[in-house]
Amino acid sequence: MELWTDRTERLAAGTTLASDAGDLRVVLSRRHQGRYLVQFDGVHDRTSAEVLRGVELRAPSLHVEGALWVHELVGAHVVTTKGRDVGTVVALELNPASDLLVLASGALVPLRFVSAVEPGVKVTVDVPDGLVD
Repeated sequence: MELWTDRTERLAAGTTLASDAGDLRVVLSRRHQGRYLVQFDGVHDRTSAEVLRGVELRAPSLHVEGALWVHELVGAHVVTTKGRDVGTVVALELNPASDLLVLASGALVPLRFVSAVEPGVKVTVDVPDGLVD
């Protein structure tokens, strides 16, 4: 399986992951050729495993001090520290210097300018003049 996070503890033995096929409890996992081989409780043969091909697994959110999570940013309303409304976050774009908030207007705001986040509600940014004009 592919892991879409850098949090490898998501695949630790005993972890339960949600899916449209039901909850799956990890029995063991190991890295193999850039992916992970994972054995789930109750999935004992190739036929049972094939049924899970393409199934997306989900895990509860983690609290990591200072971390920004995509699902908490997309859809949030963006305002400057001076109270100016600059739009809604529609996506995040990876960028080597600083990942970018993509606003509905097409404006891009580097994450380095985010000063506060109310998850899913509001992102406050301290941007230089002219950045989002």
